[in-house]
Amino acid sequence: MNIRGIILEGHSHAGKTSLLRALKRYHASDDNAESSIVVLGEHYSQVLQNVQGKLVRLSREQHLELLGSRVEMLKNLNDWANDLGPWRRKSRGLFFILERFHLNHRAAFPDHDDADIANIEQRLFELGARCVLLTISTEIVEERINSRNPAEWEGKSDREVEKACNELLEAQDALRAQAGKSLIPTLEINTDDKNWDGYARMIMEGIDFR
Repeated sequence: MNIRGIILEGHSHAGKTSLLRALKRYHASDDNAESSIVVLGEHYSQVLQNVQGKLVRLSREQHLELLGSRVEMLKNLNDWANDLGPWRRKSRGLFFILERFHLNHRAAFPDHDDADIANIEQRLFELGARCVLLTISTEIVEERINSRNPAEWEGKSDREVEKACNELLEAQDALRAQAGKSLIPTLEINTDDKNWDGYARMIMEGIDFR
């Protein structure tokens, strides 16, 4: 196989961006890894988009089209490499990282028939995709939110704090439930310790990409 990749899923405060950086560091340090790498952050694939300063939520159909176009791009790159004939992974292989993808869709549209997203997942699986769902423990939810936006968090009432924490945990549970329905194998990692390089090593050395 010429292609393989990781899909990072999780709530905004779970550490996706930090782990993404760690995965890139690990991959760059591996002398046998692919020379070509595609990394798409959440702005290329999530349901909620900031468009010209305004938050815009894509419809189910719009988001399916968006995800489908990203998968088609990866397939076309892989087809190109395959057409060139067998070669070493380092020179002709492709490694990709996608942030907020199929589980983001499933959680956003849980009441719809999942045949369409399942089709996208099947294509991703055939391209060697594996999913990593990042979660945090109940005890550190407030701390994690506060550490990201301390100025915004400071003036909130106890009721607002509780509401924000509950919303995060509910969103996290929804992603976990949808991971159980997905065709793509999912590894859940608790990121309480923020050991990003350790998580990256565990993923890259422990996941079976076959």
